[in-house]
Amino acid sequence: MDCTVTAVSASATHTLAKSNQPVVRLVAGLGVEGDAHNGLTVKHRSRVARDPDQPNRRQVHLIHAELHDELRAAGFDVVAGQMGENVTTRGIDLLGLPQGARLHLGAEAIVEVTGLRSPCSQLDKVRPGLMAACVGRDAAGAVVRKAGVMGIVVAGGEVRPGDAVRVEWPAGERRALEPV
Repeated sequence: MDCTVTAVSASATHTLAKSNQPVVRLVAGLGVEGDAHNGLTVKHRSRVARDPDQPNRRQVHLIHAELHDELRAAGFDVVAGQMGENVTTRGIDLLGLPQGARLHLGAEAIVEVTGLRSPCSQLDKVRPGLMAACVGRDAAGAVVRKAGVMGIVVAGGEVRPGDAVRVEWPAGERRALEPV
């Protein structure tokens, strides 16, 4: 299956939902141009309260469209951008990527995956029960966070729906993603 971008979204304010856009520009070292989470240092409000000088490892939020499909099948009416993601993909197991995997989006942009997004209670403001629906358990009983991955921009460029996504696997030992 081809791996593609199905939607791109941004919000200049700290709202959970982000508006779908025809194109977003990723800026190396900063994130999505014009998005509230753009910057060298962390922008997530709770993280800023703890330490405003920590590096921003959450510049770009990516969710797989297959999660939206799963949620809709469970009765949650969700659309791209509504869960706070900047880039929605299809055909790639984002949750199965290792730390340091690089996603080539479109012709120029590259996002390095830093970790998992932990579902938060804000999701229940979108739809009651949505947070719980974004958490599961694997066969061994370990928690599975389904709310996508976070990354940093290592090469800037424009990203549009329909753009191809290519994975560049990190060299050496592959470490499983952890929440960031």
